[in-house]
Amino acid sequence: MDPVGCRTCGTRVLVHKNSPPHTTVQWTSDAAVACAEIAARVAGGEYAARVRHCAALRASIEQAVRDGHVKIDYPE
Repeated sequence: MDPVGCRTCGTRVLVHKNSPPHTTVQWTSDAAVACAEIAARVAGGEYAARVRHCAALRASIEQAVRDGHVKIDYPE
């Protein structure tokens, strides 16, 4: 897994990509505390584990792929 930092809040996660649309994200901290977008949704009544993504983190991951910091591991 490759480390990626969110360009908005600085939260660091681990990322693995098997294909362009497939992204696995492993949080290294409590998402509901570390991410303002997820924290706001949790404060609104959603469960943190059910929040599928944060738009800022998704954009940061996509940029990391374009920059070559996250490699796509195509399965054989």
